[in-house]
Amino acid sequence: MNPTGAAPVATQPEISVVIPVCNEAENIEPLAREIDAALRGRASFETIFVDDGSTDETANIVRRLRQELPELRLLQHSFRSGQSAAVRSGVSGARANWVATLDGDGQNDPADLRKFLEARHDPANADVLLIMGNRVTRRDTWMRRLSSRIANGVRASLLGDGTPDTGCGIKIFERDTFLSLPAFDHMHRFLPALFQRAGSRVVSIPVNHRPRTRGKSKYGVHNRLWVGIVDLFGVMWLKARYRAGLKVTES
Repeated sequence: MNPTGAAPVATQPEISVVIPVCNEAENIEPLAREIDAALRGRASFETIFVDDGSTDETANIVRRLRQELPELRLLQHSFRSGQSAAVRSGVSGARANWVATLDGDGQNDPADLRKFLEARHDPANADVLLIMGNRVTRRDTWMRRLSSRIANGVRASLLGDGTPDTGCGIKIFERDTFLSLPAFDHMHRFLPALFQRAGSRVVSIPVNHRPRTRGKSKYGVHNRLWVGIVDLFGVMWLKARYRAGLKVTES
């Protein structure tokens, strides 16, 4: 990973927004400006684009925008490593204690970040370290909606994570807990179960979902529905062999 973001600031932001991207040049500027509009004046923040081996102008656009939006940072992978690796790189490099993620395709609505901050500060969620988005109305093709419905159903029945939309890209979580989780490819699809394994309660809130209007999808039925089967059974194994909430006292 080659960090090329702006120099560190003296104060720690309240929230770090991490966006994994690969060949999303057309979406960078609209997303950066929407995030800025959603958070400026409401919370101190930084926006981290993690470029996962793009071959287009993705990185150069982030660099150009930094002159106008100083909260922008750019982290780059030396080769394409996948969404989970990109998210982990962004979280590792984040300066805030809480991290929000959203997809780089423009389908998540950055305005929803305000909902997550409100939910994060709700006293009823004091024991919640992961807040998930729930795309109540999907703006995808029927095939993507079907594959996601099947995948969510299988995960819910086998993991019992009580989360209606584990594949939603927009979410907020505590940085240190995320970094303590076992890292593996496609782990971003199983965060509710992994956070529950770590002793956290997980809640979901409804979010907006938009059609993709720029760029090309990196996912199809194969890599959305079937590629996580091995990981699913791996997470089941992890949950069965770990008991969260153990406390140790000295007497």
